[in-house]
This record gives sequence, structure tokens and C-alpha cells, in this order.
Amino acid sequence: MNAAATPSNAEATPQLPIAPQLADFALGLRLDRVPAAVRERAKHLLLDAIGLAYASHDYDFAKVSLRAMLSLGSGTATVIGHGRLLQPRDAMLMNGVLVHGLDFDDTHSRGVIHATASIFPCAFGGAERVAASGAQMLAAYIAGMEVATRVGAVAQGGFHQIGFHPTGVAGVFGCAVAAARLDGLSAQQTAMAQGIALSMASGSLEFLQDGAWTKRIHPGWAAGAGMTAAALAKQGFIGPQAPYEGRFGLYASYLGEMRAQADLSLATAGLGQQWQIEEVALKPIPACHFTHAAADAAVALHRQLGGNGGGGIARVRVKMPQQVVKTVCEPVANKRRPANSYEAQFSIPYIVACGLLKGRFTLDELEPAALGAPDVLALAGKVDYEVDPESTFPRHYTGEVILEMADGRQLAHREAINRGSADRPLTNHDISEKYFINARRALPESRAAQIRETVLSLERLDAGVLHALLAEPI
Repeated sequence: MNAAATPSNAEATPQLPIAPQLADFALGLRLDRVPAAVRERAKHLLLDAIGLAYASHDYDFAKVSLRAMLSLGSGTATVIGHGRLLQPRDAMLMNGVLVHGLDFDDTHSRGVIHATASIFPCAFGGAERVAASGAQMLAAYIAGMEVATRVGAVAQGGFHQIGFHPTGVAGVFGCAVAAARLDGLSAQQTAMAQGIALSMASGSLEFLQDGAWTKRIHPGWAAGAGMTAAALAKQGFIGPQAPYEGRFGLYASYLGEMRAQADLSLATAGLGQQWQIEEVALKPIPACHFTHAAADAAVALHRQLGGNGGGGIARVRVKMPQQVVKTVCEPVANKRRPANSYEAQFSIPYIVACGLLKGRFTLDELEPAALGAPDVLALAGKVDYEVDPESTFPRHYTGEVILEMADGRQLAHREAINRGSADRPLTNHDISEKYFINARRALPESRAAQIRETVLSLERLDAGVLHALLAEPI
């Protein structure tokens, strides 16, 4: 036989495109085969998100968003804590705003994606639409999380460098498979839903320039778009077959010159064996995750100084990963004097100054009076950044704060592993405490406790029990 007629092993068994592999995984996932620790962590991630939705209730961004969605008409889908019903896609957008609005929600470190903020509204709304069980909702959430985080991880931090927000860009694919699973799509339809979702992937980082509110809509937009993609695929709508690896696929189109750094193998590596939910980092402070290590380093120095505030500090240098500079360090003038709370949450100078002066960074530091505090702004004006050559980003969001004192001393503290990351995780008990702190901003303790018990028992209940609880107005 001619050698040319005998294909190599690779040619004889070609690798499937990524979308069908993710579809097979998402539809084949069985909740009883998901490790108990992963299921328990997933429920605590849901609990964290719900607590944040309640904490967001009275903020202007929530009120404005709800008015906008109500202007489009009412429906049958629950908006958490508001006692209002919207069309399913509008409710998903609104619930995404509530979960993500305070930028206090979880982050998958390698994917640099707030996955729960999109997957939870999609799974929650999708389960309500088809009257799913709690187990079905939880399984859809886990499947969507595993897909979205991997799709984000492939870019290896590149989306941010180009100006895209991975939560919207990658989240829509996880939402598409979560919606497909709940709506009973076939594997072929679920692969097609991902192809359709490619034209819906979106999320610009331009909000960083002036503290605009647009980042808050990215997760919920991904949720509604994912459900739409699944609905179209179910009815036979045709989408691209290679949304990830195609010539104009996700990474070719959204990474530009950084496409070469994308590692497509990360999209499917360890599916069903290595659980990305275990890699999700929980936020201990309400700010961009990139700032957390530097914030904790500043608090440590506050204690080292005996709580003496900024007295005697001549200059502050903060070492940060190169990949986060555009997000939390530049433009320097804006970061030193944030115009609003959202800009403050992405400001290394402001957050570090708060830590040095107050020994904390909480939601209170985002109030208008706090943003204008003269002593904080004066110290923020002394904060400069440097690129950290020793950073292990994106595995860890490192940070080091160095103080140059007026008397010539130099003090430094480094956080090599950010608190709340997979290598330094918050416990489930920590997450429950965070949930109560946030939920109690809007709810009495008894109702917050009832919601907690319902979420942690979700796989044994009808999802409608949770929908009914969260539909009640505050």
C-alpha cells in the first residue's frame, strides 16, 4: 500500500472541535458523580451571589436598572428581592446586575472571569422557566461554570490586555450550555448553541476610563444571550461549528496579536476530573480582585505602624503584575482621585491609601463621603506602581506595598498569594459569614437564615422553593 494512503494515528482519529466536547460534557454531567466537596462548594458560591444580590438592593445602579427593565414590560421571571416579575432575559440581566454590581462576587483566577455572576442568573432563570428541580438547577450551574471558566482560561489573561471583559465574553458560552441542559437540547444542538453564542460574546473595559456602570450589565447580558442562543439552536438555527478555534473564532477575533498565547487545550483539559469550581476565588473585600493582595499588604503595614495612619510616609510603591496595570493602576491621575465608587474599586492608590490609613477596605469606603476624604486622597497622591517581575499571575494576584518613610526607613509587606484564592481559600464557613453580613443589609436574620438553608439543601428540593423565597420583596 502507498504510504500516503495510510494515515497517521492523529489523522485517523481527528480531535473533535471544542464545542462538541463541551456539549458532551455538559449534557453528560451527573450530579451524583460530582464530588461531594465540589457540590458543596458550588452551593456556597450560589449563597455568596445571593447575599450580594440583596446587598445591592438599594444602590442607584440597581434602581435605575430595574426601572429600565420594567419599561420593557413585565413577565413571569423572578428578580431577586424586588417582588417584581420580568421577561426571562430581562430578569437574568437584572439579577446579574444585582450579583455583580458591588464587584464583591467570585472570580476564577486563571480565567479572570466572574463566572457565577452570569451562570447563576442563567441557571436560576432557566430553572424557573422549565420548572426544574433543585438538582437540575445545580447541575446546570456546575456545567456552565466548568465551561465558562475553561473558555476564559484559554486566553491566559489576554482578553483584559485587548480591552474585553472575560465575564461577558467567555461567560456567554457557559450560559449557553447551562440553558441547553435545562431546556433539553441534544448534544448537536448544544454545540450549535455555542456557535450562535459567538456572535453574542461582548463586554468592553472602557468603563475603566471614567467609572461608568456598564461592567455591571455584562454578566446578566451573557446569561440572557446564552439562553437566546440555546433557544435558537433548539429550533434548528445554524451557527458556526468552530466558535473557539475557527479562523474568525473567539480567540482569533478577541485576542488580536495575543492570539498566539492562547492555549486551546485548557478548554477541555480534565473535563469531569479537574473541577474548576475548586479554583474559584472568593472576595474578602469589595473591589477588583487584582487589588486584593496589595490591599491586604497595606492593612498589614497599618498594623505594623501601630495604626498611626499616613503620618511620616513620604512615598508608597506598589508592585503589581504587568497584566493588571491597565485595569487597576492606569491612568494614574484618575486612579489617585477616583470620581465615583466604581472607579475606586479599580484603584490601587485609593485602596492602598485606605488600608494604610484605616486598616480596612469595606463597602463603607465606597460611600461618597469616604471617596472625598482629604487624608485618603493626599496619601493616594503619593502612591506609585511598579511591575512585579516575581508575580505568579494569573495563578495568584500578587501584591507588594513598600513604604518610604520621611525619616529614611523603608517598610514593606508582600502578599504572594491573594487571600480567598484556591491556594489560600475562604472556608465554606467564611462564605456563610460573608453571606449573612451582606444579606442582613436588606433582610431580617430569620429570613436570611431560611434562604441559606434552602440553598444548601438545593439538590433535595424543587427549585421553585428557592424561586418563591427570592421573589418575596424586601
